[in-house]
Amino acid sequence: MRLAAPLTVLAVVAALLGGCGSSDETSSSRPIDKGSPAFEVRSAWERTPDCKHPRGASRWGCPVGPYRCQGVVTDHGWSISCAKPGRSIAFIVHPR
Repeated sequence: MRLAAPLTVLAVVAALLGGCGSSDETSSSRPIDKGSPAFEVRSAWERTPDCKHPRGASRWGCPVGPYRCQGVVTDHGWSISCAKPGRSIAFIVHPR
């Protein structure tokens, strides 16, 4: 019984360090390659009227195809995270 608590803590730490489940995530500070899924999502995000930054908002969200995207204002532009089951994509957009 005394061993149960430390084993539980060890299992929780291992899950946090190793991650639970799986995700195919794309995030990079480099330019996105044309034709890649990240490029397609970013292009669709830029064309979608619902994804335009609302004046004065620090956060907003919009659908892009099967993805649900959230934008957040940062010091470097807008940080955009888009996700659908099993996949996520993140990118930075510099306001024009």
